Amino acid sequence: MSGRRIGLLLPSSNTTMEPDFYGMAPGDVTIHSARMLLERVTLEELEAMSLEALRAGALLATAGVDVLIYGCTSGSLLKGVEWEERLVSRIEEETSIPCVSTAGAAVEGLMALGVDRLGVATPYTDDINDLERLFLEAHGFNVSTIQGLQLTDNHDIAAVSSEKIVELVEEVSVDCEGVFISCTNLPAVPLISRLESQLGRPIVTSNQASMWGALKALGRDGVEGYGRLLMKL
Repeated sequence: MSGRRIGLLLPSSNTTMEPDFYGMAPGDVTIHSARMLLERVTLEELEAMSLEALRAGALLATAGVDVLIYGCTSGSLLKGVEWEERLVSRIEEETSIPCVSTAGAAVEGLMALGVDRLGVATPYTDDINDLERLFLEAHGFNVSTIQGLQLTDNHDIAAVSSEKIVELVEEVSVDCEGVFISCTNLPAVPLISRLESQLGRPIVTSNQASMWGALKALGRDGVEGYGRLLMKL
């Protein structure tokens, strides 16, 4: 099957997810985006952004995309498991297109890898980390550690250095079976293979999991070079 299209519903200030998706996508899969207003990763702005999801999805539906990704981790989990499921269902009902949220894809990906005890690295503030812990634990994960960089400005999140990400992942990986690097604007995808080799355990990032969810929905084969998860299709 060829000529498939992935539609990304993105925070307006996100500058990382599209380049990551361009790099991970098979050659015959194209990426198309619609943006939802968000400048700062706060509970208030994340909730307000979700109100734009149906409009953004409707716009992408006119491009004939085959699957939609709600491309924001914290924005798809901030009110819990049932809220995330309803958000996805509402987008699907509005567009008649299969939809995957980043948070949902991360959960499914971690389960597919058999990870139970989980370390979580984020750029977020503690209030958002607390909600992420609750979301993951509601799905049955044992979150050994969750640690954030206390950032809210989305441009600051996109500018986090590789060295800082590696340092953070090392800190949360001490007592776990795998690490989830959360946030679609955190530039972690280029570090996956290095970290898996260094730590000897699975590394799942928001953008990698989102691509995995999209390719799974499209019935596609795995992609090499971006960690264990993208080979598990």
